[in-house]
Amino acid sequence: MAASLNEVRRVHAGACNGLLARRNVVAVGVGYKRTGGRATGDLAIVCSVRAKRPLESLALRDRIPATVQGVPTDVVQSGPIFAQQSRTGRVRPAPGGVSIGHVGITAGTLGCLVLKSGNPHILSNNHVLANSNDASVGDAILQPGPADGGRDPADQIARLVEWAPIVFDGADGDGNGGGDGGESPCPIGGIAAGMLNAAAAAVGSRTRLRAVREAAPAATNLVDCAIAAPLDPSSVSADILEIGRIAGVADGGLGMPIRKSGRTTGLTTGEIEQVDVTAQVDYGSGRTATFTDQLMAGAMSQGGDSGSAILDMDNRLVGLLFAGSTNTTVINRIQNVFAALQVDLP
Repeated sequence: MAASLNEVRRVHAGACNGLLARRNVVAVGVGYKRTGGRATGDLAIVCSVRAKRPLESLALRDRIPATVQGVPTDVVQSGPIFAQQSRTGRVRPAPGGVSIGHVGITAGTLGCLVLKSGNPHILSNNHVLANSNDASVGDAILQPGPADGGRDPADQIARLVEWAPIVFDGADGDGNGGGDGGESPCPIGGIAAGMLNAAAAAVGSRTRLRAVREAAPAATNLVDCAIAAPLDPSSVSADILEIGRIAGVADGGLGMPIRKSGRTTGLTTGEIEQVDVTAQVDYGSGRTATFTDQLMAGAMSQGGDSGSAILDMDNRLVGLLFAGSTNTTVINRIQNVFAALQVDLP
């Protein structure tokens, strides 16, 4: 016979603290047991967990029993529960998904924490933390970003450590453009052409040669990424807002469901619609850069979401969001990001 609501409440009151003390449990309440995502008519003690884990991976003391005093239990994945907070406000400790930025930009998104030489660092985009190559090591990183009211030094949370330089199309070697491409004189070729033209003139020929430098193929990029060292490790969190802890790394594949937590659009979901993408990205001020080996999803981001960590539905890190349009989102593969910066997960 099914227990009455009052009976389930009585059992819950006695078992709540013990269940809540188990690792991974974040809430315990009374509700209807759910099967296949739908509520049944059976009352249960519902345990909300950060992430569902295989039973064998949990210590015996942390496992949730199937029943408590004859009342069934149910386990639902809620992720961590946060006090409601503004993504564009000052947050300490700051989780992934909130506003951040170099002192000289507007604002982007704090992606997640990574380890560099054993120390925690903030991961986001080059154009968020390093001002699209125009920064210097040690520059102030603000949380929130300047566009959201962040001020230096009151809101400085970190200092810039390292970035993968963006090579812009037409770059002159410093990664910042300046070459005009097209035809330009080659010194050695110019000398040879001059000698041949002199010989042609001596025999009355009107044919003339002109030395040109063949335009170099456009330089390409794999990543738009940077890291910053927190001034105080306790000022940052390994959680990602509304998602929780990262559970590992995964290879982004075609059709994979993904999600992100970003400064502008919050928690959004989508799927990887294209792989092996080569894209030309406009950085403003007449600068574009070509990126290869990218992932592309649909409309799951807007300006200010740059730097967001991209995860699969098992909380495995897949990529780093860095660009998009009204109906696309472009993502660096996380393997390329980690290789470029020589970082790993905590």
